[in-house]
Amino acid sequence: MKQYDTPKDYTYYKSAEENQKDGADIVMVSKRLKQLCGIYLRMNHFEEKKGNRNTVMKILVIGGTRFFGIPMVQELLLKGHQVTIATRGKTQDIFGDSVKRITLERTEPESMRNALADKVYDVVIDKIAYCSNDIKSALDVIDCQKYIYMSTTAVYHPKHINTKEEEFDGASEELIWCNRPEFSYDKVKRQAECALCQVYGDRNWIAVRYPFVIGKDDYTNRLCFYVEHVINSDPMYIDNLNCQMGFIRSDEAGRFLAFLADRENVTDNISVINGSSMGTISLKEILDYVEKRTGKKAILDPAGEAAPYNGETEYSINTGRAQKMGFQFSNLHDWIYDLLDYYIDM
Repeated sequence: MKQYDTPKDYTYYKSAEENQKDGADIVMVSKRLKQLCGIYLRMNHFEEKKGNRNTVMKILVIGGTRFFGIPMVQELLLKGHQVTIATRGKTQDIFGDSVKRITLERTEPESMRNALADKVYDVVIDKIAYCSNDIKSALDVIDCQKYIYMSTTAVYHPKHINTKEEEFDGASEELIWCNRPEFSYDKVKRQAECALCQVYGDRNWIAVRYPFVIGKDDYTNRLCFYVEHVINSDPMYIDNLNCQMGFIRSDEAGRFLAFLADRENVTDNISVINGSSMGTISLKEILDYVEKRTGKKAILDPAGEAAPYNGETEYSINTGRAQKMGFQFSNLHDWIYDLLDYYIDM
């Protein structure tokens, strides 16, 4: 079985507990982080080509204190940028005095206005905007040169093998000003892109579309669900056992956002972009591996607990635009089995 193409102690792929344990060694732009930066640059995780910024920027990250927000902020700090994180202040982060902090409530326009009205940033990375009203509450207030919106491949209807960015255009769907609970997840995310296209088309923004993000500290536990149900002999209902699906590893999900912050995407005429690890895998392949490792059999039963990836069709995500810009994603099969090992051995 292939190993990760990063060292086992590589900071970006550690679990939340491991990150907390390392403490100050992670949060500071320290000698260790600089060494790690050099390691992964040498290992060709991505190649920076023309169009990247070389200046120190003021960057606001809305959200970003857990999961793939951690490697994203770490990467921005490694590049020497001045980072401010805006959150509700309820989750302790690991960044120490390496970042500035703003407390706000993302879903309340007045809170956004009070916290951000007098601020100016080169880049804003909004990881927790979901709906059109979230876009409005941000861009009506924030003064920035670039706005990066964390979208999703759920905007595609349907996803399929080799899904490309042009298959959903926020300018082609009726805009509805809405809040998060009013529609399904896929619809509110499409409406957010509709707002960007139809109201804020004169702003410099880019929507980043990811499939399921997975990693050691994935708080959703969606992939872990399948492993645990095999280990515990719990029945589960899976409606797409043989469908090939795409994923993205949490550390590169964070690094790609940081890469886009540096990139002058205006020169590339790009407003939406996909990100995904290369290749696909089926749930059957995942269960077969877990069964082989544990000696236990998956119990598949229509009366069992519904699996979290149910309803997903067979798909893969085309990342040609990202590759053309100079970012090279990892191969899914180079690391997913090690992640499954981690879940099995927990």
